[in-house]
Amino acid sequence: MKFILASKSTRRQEILKKMGLKFKIIDAQIDESIIPQNIDHYEYSIRLAKLKVTDISKKNPNYTVIGADTIVSINNKILNKPKNFEEAKEMLNLLSNNIHQVITGVSLKNQSLDINENFHDVSFVSFYKLSDNEINYYINNYKPFDKAGSYGIQDYAGLFVKNIRGSYDNIVGFPSSKFYQILKKYF
Repeated sequence: MKFILASKSTRRQEILKKMGLKFKIIDAQIDESIIPQNIDHYEYSIRLAKLKVTDISKKNPNYTVIGADTIVSINNKILNKPKNFEEAKEMLNLLSNNIHQVITGVSLKNQSLDINENFHDVSFVSFYKLSDNEINYYINNYKPFDKAGSYGIQDYAGLFVKNIRGSYDNIVGFPSSKFYQILKKYF
């Protein structure tokens, strides 16, 4: 079976390699702003993943294209990637001493095999209370501008985590266990 990962995320690449999957990478260039943020957050993450695979799948009908998008949700608000230091700080202050959801939507599409699977996974993450110094240090030294919710659990921000309920890989960016269960239906 031939796979394409519709993402340049090194974290997703590492997770898929850990699963023993061989794939090529084609970065999906999508406009995330076309999906309204006021819809169900699970549906929002799936729609983003579907956007990533649709065009690539049409151009590569014999490949199984994998798309994923991870968001952080707290107090009915979506936290995508921060645009700057101030936005990252605002997000981390919001997560401080709170529980949030990490939602990853996944889309799997193969035109020639008529595969069209879409699903999400959710993990709940509880943060300790963070000081301004901790937040400033983290942003200045780890530059979390490419991470939903302004943090990467696999780096220094793992120290902020009080508790996890759900898949760790999902929090990193790809729900490997749930994905594997879906793959078993087809391959």
